[in-house]
Amino acid sequence: MASRPQDPTPREAARELANSLKAHAVTLFGMLAAMWAIELIDFLLPFWHLDHYGIRPRQASGLLGIPLAPFLHGDFGHLAANSLPFLILGGIVMLGERGVFWAVTVFVTVVGGFGVWLLAPAKTVHLGASGLIFGYLGFLLSRGIFERSFLWIAIALALLIAYGSMIFGVFPGTPGISWQGHLFGFGAGILAAWAMFPKNRKLYRKS
Repeated sequence: MASRPQDPTPREAARELANSLKAHAVTLFGMLAAMWAIELIDFLLPFWHLDHYGIRPRQASGLLGIPLAPFLHGDFGHLAANSLPFLILGGIVMLGERGVFWAVTVFVTVVGGFGVWLLAPAKTVHLGASGLIFGYLGFLLSRGIFERSFLWIAIALALLIAYGSMIFGVFPGTPGISWQGHLFGFGAGILAAWAMFPKNRKLYRKS
């Protein structure tokens, strides 16, 4: 005799969905609140020079900036410009469960940040959540390909329409903008999708 777990009732399913959405919102808005709180502290206590703790290429002390850079911003305008894309793209990444979100966030922060530290010009400081945002975009644009999922390919096409112009941010252009952070973040996002969804690679090896 075989047995299987009883399917949840509609009320239980609705409660589970509500709890999941609440947890997702707490995670995203909690991270964003931390960014705003840090920027407020930097504004009120400028002598702390928090922006100095961004990524400083090829300086040993600059390695500390890899985990800190996404939470540091040049000013409130910089942070405001990053806030909505962070919520939207981060929220879409989180549709694949919070575990996926955290894995992508950590991977992009570390790998993309290390790329900036290793290869960006010396005597510069790189900060802001845009590298992480570009990582989310790279992950979302490539996930459907590596996972062979029509749903995620459709999401990628919608994102190309809405955010496709962002991709030009990985090229040198506007002075004062860390295009290296964008480039390495975007590449790290693609690499994260490749590492997390190897189904396509397995099929190629069998053929």
